[in-house]
Amino acid sequence: MNDLANRTVFISGGSRGIGLAIAVACGRAGANVVIAAKTDKPHPKLPGTVHSATEEIQEAGGKALGVVCDIRDGDQVQAAVDSAVEEFGGIDIVVNNASAISLTPTAKTELKRYDLMTGVNTRGTFLVTKACLPHLLKSDHAHVLTLSPPLDLRTLWFQNHPPYTLAKYGMSLLSLGWAGEFKNRIAVNCLWPRTTIDTAAVRNLLGGEKMASASRKPEIMGDAALAILKKPVGFSGWFCLDDLVLAAEGITDFEQYSVTPGAKLQPDFFVPETAVPPQDANGAVGWREPELKLG
Repeated sequence: MNDLANRTVFISGGSRGIGLAIAVACGRAGANVVIAAKTDKPHPKLPGTVHSATEEIQEAGGKALGVVCDIRDGDQVQAAVDSAVEEFGGIDIVVNNASAISLTPTAKTELKRYDLMTGVNTRGTFLVTKACLPHLLKSDHAHVLTLSPPLDLRTLWFQNHPPYTLAKYGMSLLSLGWAGEFKNRIAVNCLWPRTTIDTAAVRNLLGGEKMASASRKPEIMGDAALAILKKPVGFSGWFCLDDLVLAAEGITDFEQYSVTPGAKLQPDFFVPETAVPPQDANGAVGWREPELKLG
């Protein structure tokens, strides 16, 4: 029996990209997967809907429920959670995947864009996790996995796009707090990619086809997330890097995840200088809570 067999995974977003890759990986492991995403009908520039996502999960071997949901709306989130519990009897795992991005400096960040990023990223992560909390606390394999970066507080990661960094780091700060608040009851971790991932955001907002070809496929995040979600509840408080997680699982062939085999990969934002390559990690999967140092 797979470790996630009959476990219920609630994923915010997930109709495409990294969220869909995680959903399909969980489905392949026998999980019940709930996709709570906004896209109900096909979009001309964005592949996938909640309906196509559920089909892919089912084809992978899992059970699936798609719920149209804007995670900025508390009533919609609660309705999605209630639907998940009605369909599958509970919730064991939450994946905070939904996110909004705008790599703009302060003067060029409109207030509505600022509100979108904080509303989806930080507030949405809080809202989804809080709504699922009563059910997580009933599970003997409760996990919260948030797709947000390690807390590297160098000016480098703030100076070009302070609003976006704030919104993403807010997700990580919440996770850090929850890891302490729910110690030994809920495993709370973050996952981040070492390189850019070939997603709609990369193709449409960041670098187009050129950056996509220098990226890894979303499946690396799906496989890394699955490895984390199979771990016991005591594995908590980690800021994990995708290829380090997989290296610790014995995977050595990372070329399989490259969009263009042999291409020089584009590093992602927020990856600390201390990120050693997988072959030198000696089982390390990432970082735990940051240390304050006098200097």
